[in-house]
Amino acid sequence: MNLKGARHELQYLLNPLQVARRVPRQSRFLQRLETRPRMAEFTVKSTIISRYAFTTVSCTMVNSGSEAKEGTFEMQIPAAAFISNFTMSIGDRIYHGEVTAKEKRTSSQDKERDNKHSGPTDGGENGVETFKASGTIPRKTQAIFTLHYEELLQRRLGKYEYTVSIRPQQLVGRLRVEVNILENSGIISLEVLPLQNSKQRGIKKVIDDISPPPSTVIGQTKTLAKVTFSPSVVQQTQIARNGILGDFIVRYDVNRELSVGDVQILNGYFVHYFAPKDLPPLPKNVVFVLDSSASMVGTKLRQTKDALFTILKDLRPEDHFNIIGFSDRIKVWQQDRMVPVTPTNIRDAKKYIHSISPTGGTNINEAVQTSAKLLNNYIAQNDIDARSVSLIILLTDGRPTVGETLSSKILSNTKETIREKFCLFTIGIGDDVDYKLLERMSLENCGMMRRIQEEEDAAAQLKGLYDEIGTPLLSDIRVDYPKDSVEQVTQNLFPNYFNGSEIVIAGKLIERNSGKLHVEVTASNANKYILLKTDVAIDAPSKNDIRGSPGMEDGKEAQNYAERAWSYLTIKELLTSWLKSDDSEEKEHLMDKAKSLALTYNFITPFTSLKMKELQADLPKEDHASPSTEGTGERVQSLQGHKAPPGVPKQPDKQRIKISRTSADGDPHFVIDFPSSKLAVCFNIDGQPGDILRLVSDHNESGITVNGQLIGAPAPPNGHKKQRTYFSTITILSNKPERSYVEITPTKVILDDGERLILPCDRSATVGSRGLEVSVFANSNVTVAIQGTISFVILIHQYKNPAPYQRNHLGFYISNSKGLSPQSHGLLGQFLYHEVKLTQASLGGSPQLVSQNSTEEPNLRPVNTLKVKGRLVPVVWKQRKIYNGEQQVDCWFAKNNADKLIDGDYKDYLAAHPFDTGTSFGMANRL
Repeated sequence: MNLKGARHELQYLLNPLQVARRVPRQSRFLQRLETRPRMAEFTVKSTIISRYAFTTVSCTMVNSGSEAKEGTFEMQIPAAAFISNFTMSIGDRIYHGEVTAKEKRTSSQDKERDNKHSGPTDGGENGVETFKASGTIPRKTQAIFTLHYEELLQRRLGKYEYTVSIRPQQLVGRLRVEVNILENSGIISLEVLPLQNSKQRGIKKVIDDISPPPSTVIGQTKTLAKVTFSPSVVQQTQIARNGILGDFIVRYDVNRELSVGDVQILNGYFVHYFAPKDLPPLPKNVVFVLDSSASMVGTKLRQTKDALFTILKDLRPEDHFNIIGFSDRIKVWQQDRMVPVTPTNIRDAKKYIHSISPTGGTNINEAVQTSAKLLNNYIAQNDIDARSVSLIILLTDGRPTVGETLSSKILSNTKETIREKFCLFTIGIGDDVDYKLLERMSLENCGMMRRIQEEEDAAAQLKGLYDEIGTPLLSDIRVDYPKDSVEQVTQNLFPNYFNGSEIVIAGKLIERNSGKLHVEVTASNANKYILLKTDVAIDAPSKNDIRGSPGMEDGKEAQNYAERAWSYLTIKELLTSWLKSDDSEEKEHLMDKAKSLALTYNFITPFTSLKMKELQADLPKEDHASPSTEGTGERVQSLQGHKAPPGVPKQPDKQRIKISRTSADGDPHFVIDFPSSKLAVCFNIDGQPGDILRLVSDHNESGITVNGQLIGAPAPPNGHKKQRTYFSTITILSNKPERSYVEITPTKVILDDGERLILPCDRSATVGSRGLEVSVFANSNVTVAIQGTISFVILIHQYKNPAPYQRNHLGFYISNSKGLSPQSHGLLGQFLYHEVKLTQASLGGSPQLVSQNSTEEPNLRPVNTLKVKGRLVPVVWKQRKIYNGEQQVDCWFAKNNADKLIDGDYKDYLAAHPFDTGTSFGMANRL
């Protein structure tokens, strides 16, 4: 459940940037149309894997005017979703969101927060919140806003529903929504609804036009589906001239059967989906508790009566029911009893409902107490089926004004009376409702809450809730896994399972190599006690591996969907427990756990905030907690602003490289060339996957920084290492004469010198401007030349049929370092203006100078030592292949992770992110 007592407050000020908070959906843009920058592009890309949805929204605004204007990005997102990243690029300034812990509130702030109205819940059909950010866009400049959020889709009325809000507030030159779905169980009943602005979008109702919106394309196989929506400006105009198109909704379900359910295991985490079908319904005992106070006069009470008339027709012969109306007095239709469903009772109930008239105040406490006692007495005094399900459905449009009005007392009274024997479901109508109270009442008593806006159709909402809970199939569900096999499992006890819904459980595997996971589900239904058992294979990753699936190629982070679904569910449960708790120490403990997990997985929650940080370079690499957005906001393929030098011929696919041996390649292996000494020195760095190494750091002088990010792979068989690491990304930053950067991976080159350009690595091309030239030699290498005096070569290593220990990676070589200053640092840069001497010391003897041109194997007894910056470094003779294995270099090898050879140690060369220029890098100045 989403907690509105602790709102997502995302507010910051960065001049000229302002990122506002999630605000109530009634907030609207206040700028006049003529003052807005033009929205050139609005794209949404979603990847849904086994009900877990990763969404990336990218919005490009262009200020073509003669003066600076404010650009505002506004996006409605599901209240159940967690924002995982946000980035703003305004001109040449980039702001990257970092998730940080919220400062603890004072007790007075807590009290003030708790007294505020609760917002829409994620359980509500219209549960949305609005994310809003704005910044001043200089003249003739563009801004790009990129928002990432994640959610676990809930199954309601037999369908999963994924909704994207398309409300750009103006017509958009390029608008595209792409939804990719992968469900290995098989996708069924896929449908795209007409665009909807109605707040009852989640309610099934008769719609004249049921066809998808114009320009929608649907492609589907057994397990994959791709839905795109890309209306032209003309088509947008036909839908809504103001740019408020509505909600784009995709509904679907998956194949399932009466079994233990679908258990998906991936990378040490499991997610268990349980939603049986074809079971006989359980008998139910339901009490409808209706607010009949004076404020319900008019439309609200009429709609409520209409909904009850419909619900009464849906009751089954084996059900029992009663109706209570409340204002400042409590009016029970049938005193002290639950009546069976018969034609006569249904007729009399309709007469009673019709006679209810609004008057008086609101006594919520006594209404709930009366209904709970009525159910308790009925259960105790009658020989009813022990497997029946008892429910209270409470509907109100106000706050408690009569009788007990203290929320804490109402909550304790309700819990004490119900005693976990049945569930309480609450519905609040309008703005004058204590939603926090209603939400806690339902949460603490195994129910859920729905919120209805003042202008909404209360009848449809009440009927919608009843449809969800009107057909209980199982009660007392328990899902068990061997205690020595799993840990940190989410909720596994459930009082009821309603037809059309789904139970989801996630956890960690203790032992990944056990081969199987045993699962048991026990439950009751109308006829029998059910026990379901199965063993799920752990060593079958292909079932849940999305690599190679069409449309999923770029979902790198999405490949960890099972882990992220576990973190999502765990945080949601911690937040729910925090809301339910009245113990200050327990609340503190729950808050700390939720906060720690949210920081680990980069989620914005009530306990974490998004802090915007300006980076030195333009665009950061995708954050670890966000799915890859390849193709989203990176579709600019023209060479506008990048002109190839005149007379440059098309380069051959393979280039003969003649460069300095100073390099970092392979595992990685580092080589330093000392030409005047006629020596080469080499060393290894055993880093960790994900580490970013600073290779060259000369930001303050030449303005150049080079960083390399590592990826991991298993070690080859019979090797001495536990793992191998390679460079997956090389980032070259240049701050002079103007800021620019080049980001290189084995598949693409991103060049940004004011105009963003993406070049694929499988096609040769040369582009250059402002003292920066980039040449791509197809499937071979990338050469980057800066200011005519600095050049680097990046080798591309790709495997057609890689072994398990091989990864596509990069090698980095310094071709020309004349433009780098003597103050250069980094793992390679620190040696560019230094020389070394090689000495030979016999055991117990005095050192003597070794012939620097010798290539013969030295005597085994002497110890060969390099003198570097006054330090003595033991070395041994080695021969290494470099340049893609095509050349060999003889070098003196320094062991132990280059101990004493490099200044400081390994951790001093770690960059915070690929665009870290090292301005705060203490070692660069200290060493």
